[in-house]
Amino acid sequence: MINPGLSPRNIIVACNPFKGSLTAPEVCDAVCRGISAAPPSCEVTAMPVADGGDGTAAVMTQALGGRMVTVATVDASGRPVEARYGLIAPYMAVIELASASGLGLIAPDERDPLRFSTFGTGLMIADAIGRGCRRIELCVGGSATNDAGTGILAALGFRFTDAAGNVLEPCGASLSAIEKIDSSASLPQLHDCTFTVACDVDNPFCGPHGAACVYAPQKGADEEAVRRLDDGMCRFARLLKECYGTDVLSRPGAGAAGGTAGTLVAVLGARLVPGARMVLGALGFDEAMRSADLVITGEGCMDAQTLHDKAPMAVMRQAVEAGVPVIGIGGRIDSSEALLRSGFSDLIEVSPREMSLCEAMRPEVARGNISGSVANYFQKFR
Repeated sequence: MINPGLSPRNIIVACNPFKGSLTAPEVCDAVCRGISAAPPSCEVTAMPVADGGDGTAAVMTQALGGRMVTVATVDASGRPVEARYGLIAPYMAVIELASASGLGLIAPDERDPLRFSTFGTGLMIADAIGRGCRRIELCVGGSATNDAGTGILAALGFRFTDAAGNVLEPCGASLSAIEKIDSSASLPQLHDCTFTVACDVDNPFCGPHGAACVYAPQKGADEEAVRRLDDGMCRFARLLKECYGTDVLSRPGAGAAGGTAGTLVAVLGARLVPGARMVLGALGFDEAMRSADLVITGEGCMDAQTLHDKAPMAVMRQAVEAGVPVIGIGGRIDSSEALLRSGFSDLIEVSPREMSLCEAMRPEVARGNISGSVANYFQKFR
């Protein structure tokens, strides 16, 4: 519990989005409004965070003083879409896979990870390289795909062929048939590029806990499609080891975005990092802790999944290491005992239990619930 005698003077508000309701900046703004009745001389700093999924590019770009640009590309099904990514001078790009190849762009009855591709994300990367970017930060949360990143590579000039030399479409259904990866026509600038893949899961490339078995069902795969995808992923992993000498079969995080993470590690030498830690580094969170005496962080639902290196967990760990107490805030809070044992000093559930989830997620309702609950909580510090 937070000591009511703490009288915080410098509060950092570092919240994740309330998914489907409010963006990270909107959540932080609502919390700050609630703290407006806090003790005199209370300084509040908003530091919106993300963990590699939706909103990460915007948070990173703002933190690093860049600008968002719009590019014409295609979604996972191949339909034309416009997507945005961040340009940070002089040569860095922050790209969200979900902005082109995301599940949120596809209607539930259209989802098909056997057919879908990350090609549109590859077009975004190619656009950034064409603008002179040589450092690519790719955030891979929220994908609609299970093509092991072959679509991205295809957009960068790679070709995939079967035993007869036929060129294959880069998609989940093709993985089991790929016999050769041809990089002869790949963009020459790739040799000068460095890739960082920010992910928010630690699943291996394939197998019972891999990309297809765990995530393909929510992307539209039935039991047979999951089996086909996992078989293809296992075969493709062996091909990656033969061609590039990198074993991604059991590497933690290699299964992120339907295996995109593992393939980019093997083929492009990408570095895998937890998305939340990458964002906190860009924000200068460690430095902010030097003057902070309280941190508030959270997301739409604080539960057992939060414990697996989601942004609120990463915020809490870094704050606790600096000796700063942390309050967790969520529309709903489950697994409260586990969250408190993990290091949170206190928890604030902002949505009344009798309120329906649909009502609680309405943006104007969510804002009011956050501000009102935080204001009530901070009365103890008067």
